[in-house]
Amino acid sequence: MALGPRLDLRQSQSLVMTPQLQQAIKLLALSNLEIETFIGEALDANPLLDVTPETAPAEAAEPGDEARRTSLEGGSPVDQLIGEGRGAEDRPLDIDGAAIDADRDTGDGAVTLADAVARPGDSGDWSGDLRLAGGEEGPTIDERGGGGETLREHLDAQVGPATRDPVQAGIARVIIGHLDEAGYLPVALADIATDLDIDADEAARALALVHGFDPTGVGARSLSECIALQAREADRYDPCMARLIDNLDLLARGELARLKRMCGVDDEDFADMLRELRGYDPKPGLRFGGEPSGAVVPDILVAARADGGWDISLNQATLPRLIVNRGYYVEVRGSCDDKGSRAWLSEKLADANWLIKALDQRQRTILKVATELVKQQEGFFRRGVSQLRPLTLRAVAEAVGLHESTVSRVTSNKFLQCARGTYELKYFFSSGVASASGEGGASAEAVKAAIRQLIDAEDPKAILSDDTLVDMLKDKGFELARRTVAKYREAIGLGSSVQRRRQKALAAVR
Repeated sequence: MALGPRLDLRQSQSLVMTPQLQQAIKLLALSNLEIETFIGEALDANPLLDVTPETAPAEAAEPGDEARRTSLEGGSPVDQLIGEGRGAEDRPLDIDGAAIDADRDTGDGAVTLADAVARPGDSGDWSGDLRLAGGEEGPTIDERGGGGETLREHLDAQVGPATRDPVQAGIARVIIGHLDEAGYLPVALADIATDLDIDADEAARALALVHGFDPTGVGARSLSECIALQAREADRYDPCMARLIDNLDLLARGELARLKRMCGVDDEDFADMLRELRGYDPKPGLRFGGEPSGAVVPDILVAARADGGWDISLNQATLPRLIVNRGYYVEVRGSCDDKGSRAWLSEKLADANWLIKALDQRQRTILKVATELVKQQEGFFRRGVSQLRPLTLRAVAEAVGLHESTVSRVTSNKFLQCARGTYELKYFFSSGVASASGEGGASAEAVKAAIRQLIDAEDPKAILSDDTLVDMLKDKGFELARRTVAKYREAIGLGSSVQRRRQKALAAVR
């Protein structure tokens, strides 16, 4: 057989993603705020795009508004809920809204005294009953994240009145710049002295200057030093209190008898010392705001209707409504004399029409997925996290007739707001655990909620072990191994039975 070049014709099929298809896929994964930015850039690039004025009241809604809003009808196929052209008011609803418990589910976030002692660099309170050195209640979440005066600004304002030495003032400001949000100095003072090319004594004097600033305790290099500074300020730093503060690790381990012997005090004095200790602020910097934190803006709004159903809509406050400015197109087309100008104008018109259709399709897809989520997790919206069902992307994709990767993009970076709070769409997809009855399964989030409920209700004199929790959860219908219970317990920030016994012993001494 002779070897040589030759030309063959072959016919084959392949899927080629056009730039427009790639862009449409990217639009699905964007949140409403990111879409708003994208639309702003498109408006700058395309003169034929325009934004409509503020939308009219609901009575005057345009026919295309079903792409932004839908209602859930009990027992209806999802594809009948979207894009039928009917107004939301035309659809009867069967879900009983009277059964909705509007109480929001509370999350974790309490940090115990033992945790604060063991991990002084972490953020958080040392107990749910945080008190500052002056006796007032600790800062609330709003006060911490309100974006007011920052800790650095507050301390910088005190440098000038505290010293007239410009060198000391400069060193103090460098130290202030190294403080973390809790007010601690996480870097070694020797490193600061080396960086500034000064001796250690000069750096120590500047740090002592910072220690005298308000709030008391800032600039501390450890939890013990922070508490000691506050005890000195309150004139309570006697030898007994000093030994207590120097041995906070024993307090964290619950070795109260040993600690009392080291301090050389009786039961009454020891209890007073512990109450005094709990009155100090382990994280003095947290009472000041940091950088303003961005609030979560929901993309999907779910509300109970007066007739007992659900109204599911996109957050129109973050979705500008685009139109093609036909009048401007006609005006410009009349002045286009050359072929290149007409081709450019036609391209812009095609781009504008495509973008509007792509955004409309995105809205319909998001609503379709959100409607199925509400349908699948009806128990959660009515009764709370204990009724959250295990759910997968594949199950939703099969129900709405989309690919699993499309559902994944739709649920990325999207938040849903309902009567219970604001949740990321990914929250509603949870792995399942076996049911003791053998029928169906339960969501991992529901199991965590059950574990928290049992531990919150436990008797301080009869702390529940993980084995006991396994038996109690089985009575509730959850079939779990002991190590699984331990994993879920640790995931929600609850300590072991030994740790909880020590923590509750400390609370009893208080």
